[in-house]
Amino acid sequence: MSSPTVLRRRLGGELGKLRAARELNAKDVAAALGWSASKLSRIESGLVPLQERDAAKLLAHYGVTSPDEVKHFLSLTRQSRQQGWWHAFGEAVPERFRAYVGFESDATKILTFQCELVPGLLQTEAYARNVIRSMQPTESVEGVERRLALRMERQRILDRHNPPHIWAIFGEAVIRRPVGDHTVMAEQLRHIADLAEQHPNITVQVLPFSAGAHAAMGSSFSVFSFSDIVGSVAYSETITSKTYVEEQTEIARHEDVFHRLMASSVQPEKAISWLRNVAEEYDI
Repeated sequence: MSSPTVLRRRLGGELGKLRAARELNAKDVAAALGWSASKLSRIESGLVPLQERDAAKLLAHYGVTSPDEVKHFLSLTRQSRQQGWWHAFGEAVPERFRAYVGFESDATKILTFQCELVPGLLQTEAYARNVIRSMQPTESVEGVERRLALRMERQRILDRHNPPHIWAIFGEAVIRRPVGDHTVMAEQLRHIADLAEQHPNITVQVLPFSAGAHAAMGSSFSVFSFSDIVGSVAYSETITSKTYVEEQTEIARHEDVFHRLMASSVQPEKAISWLRNVAEEYDI
């Protein structure tokens, strides 16, 4: 069963197609319903849940009168409003990050490039705890542990019967910058190598300093792909913002950059050996 996040995107996509089929401008539709343009945009992007009464207003505005069609949309609206498993973690999952967790849970393929840290799905508990403490310095001990529990729960997708194919590339700085003590780093690097060796769906590469300037200078991002009609979505973040990209041309741009990074990075087999060698350096 798809997560509420993906169901919202499917619902938003179908509503967007209804509007486009009727050659209606999004700003005009929003104005006619007394909404802001950003509200309709977020609904069609699936970034916010849709109230049934609002769904009914849209359907009426688009002239949808077929009982079966109305029933379909309202049923999908109700399903998309259900709470995801991450709801139990409360404030450890900020509103804008809920979409990310939903995409991650339902993706069949995840491409991720990280400049500064190990991707969350590949982090050990000790490494993750140090990252969370560094990025949330005012967080309580209980808050840190709740965020840590969420991160570990997210990793359960790696062991399900149909895990996503994960292709992770990270810069050499990720393996050279100590996070926690040297024991933590040695354990973390071996953990990544073990995952890549033991799971055929996990591929890792390291972008070496020697590669010089590259196509994603100063940025980190992920691209999620799905098996159904939902399509792909890209995600990037800064300290204060999280951005989801759904335009096909922009998705293609992210994928092109990722493939350029693949060509500039140490190939998977050598990357695993490199991770183990650097882990031994931390042991000294």
